Amino acid sequence: MNSETCERMYNAHYMRVFSYVMTMAGDRHLAEEVSQETFYRAFAKSAAFRNESDEVTWLCAIAKNCFLDEQRRRGKTAPMPEELPAGDEKGIELDTEDKDSSFRIHVALHSMEEPYKEIFELRVFGELSFQQIGTIFGKTENWARVTYHRARLKLQERMNDHEI
Repeated sequence: MNSETCERMYNAHYMRVFSYVMTMAGDRHLAEEVSQETFYRAFAKSAAFRNESDEVTWLCAIAKNCFLDEQRRRGKTAPMPEELPAGDEKGIELDTEDKDSSFRIHVALHSMEEPYKEIFELRVFGELSFQQIGTIFGKTENWARVTYHRARLKLQERMNDHEI
């Protein structure tokens, strides 16, 4: 991969990769480190990209692996909140516009089991298509749709059943 292609890819996809990593890490400094490592690995192993998916999907898959590697290296796991917040009757995506509701959603997401947590974050915060999400997990687009729908239901249930 030549330097112009690398620069184009970095400029086109850095913010999406950073946003994706930020949803997993919750720490800006760590998200920046992992995002940089993601692009380093992508450029170093560009021959591995087979054009079977979008560049951003490929980069997010690398970012996920980089983040997991970093978590293993640090020997850390994400802290889990003891109580979950209550939500209102609006759709979950609309709640993210309100900062308070957004915070409560993130608290509820923090304790959600995988893959529901990651699927929801990729779709809502990472703005990835179901096809891209399926590719990241090595599953079908329909699997991503069903899992996202189940994640929404679980999240709504948690927000309706618990109060901060």
